[in-house]
Parts: sequence; C-alpha cells; structure tokens
Amino acid sequence: MRHYLTHNDWSVRNRFVRRFFVMKVTDYNGEGIWSVDEVLRRYRDYAHQFGIETARDIRPLVHSTDRGTWIYPVMDRVIDGIEQGDLACAQLGVEFIETSESFAFGMILKSNVARALRRATLTEAQKERIRKRVVEMLVSGYLPREFRQYAKLVRKIGIREWLPLIKEQAELGHPWVQRYYSYFEEYAAH
Repeated sequence: MRHYLTHNDWSVRNRFVRRFFVMKVTDYNGEGIWSVDEVLRRYRDYAHQFGIETARDIRPLVHSTDRGTWIYPVMDRVIDGIEQGDLACAQLGVEFIETSESFAFGMILKSNVARALRRATLTEAQKERIRKRVVEMLVSGYLPREFRQYAKLVRKIGIREWLPLIKEQAELGHPWVQRYYSYFEEYAAH
C-alpha cells in the first residue's frame, strides 16, 4: 500500500530541513599584484621607503547585505591618498597606469589616477616612468580612452627628451602620433 504525502505532510517535513545560503562575494579588485592584500603589502613597503611615519588606511570599502558582500576597488582609496599628497599612493598610481591589464571600472580608475597624479607632487623617477609609459603607448598605437588623461598628465609634468621620438613617429605618418606631437610640442619647455 502506498502512502501519498499531502500538502500538510510536506510542510511538516520541510520545517526540519536545514537551509544553507551561499553568500555571494563580489570583489572588484584585480588578481595577483593587484589583489587587495598585495596592494596593501606594497603600500606598506613604499610608505617605509618614502619615510612615511603614519601609514594611511587604504583598505577598500566593503558593503554587505543578506544577498552578498561587495569589495570595492582598493584603487579608490589609493586615489584619495594621491590627492592628499601620499608618495606611497602616488607610487602605486604610477604602477597602475603602467599596466595594460583590464580591471572592473578600469577606465574610470585609470583616468582618476592620472587626474590625481596631475595634481600631486611627484619624484623625478615617477615622472620619468610616466613619460616612458605614455610615449610607449603612443608609439605602439595603444590609445585606450584613459590615454587622454595620461596626455594631460604628461603635458603637466613635461615631455622633455621624449619629444624627438614622438616627432620621428609623427613624420612616419601616424595620425594619432601627429596629433599628440602637436599637443606635446606646445608644452615641451617643461
């Protein structure tokens, strides 16, 4: 004889069933050297290197609800540090624009890093790394949307000895190189 469960029987049985929820974690940071832990470690190293006695808290913002946890980009906090004149954050910012990796919100973050660096006091080594990166991007034809902010940054810090290389490429007929050569030539005296 078969016994069929009625609706009431199912509800009684389900009261004793354990339910497990998997909390979804969305991390908007990169991997490897751009993971949160690695950025925090490098920041501590740079703060020590630059003699910053009180290291800034650059841990990313975290938002949690019953639906999940979101870890926002650590670079937002680094940008705040750059704007406050933190050389260790500026060093991370220079490294960030040197990479060609894709990130969540990458275009916005890289543009914001370039804007912040434009208003920051940088070391000569940092300026030279920025010049080198921007010229390499221009000569190779890699001009993502954030390149416009990079060009403004280079215009501010000066292009110096890199201008002849850009001129050489412009004379070869590359239209974007020609355009940026004219743009940089106006500010080459820096």
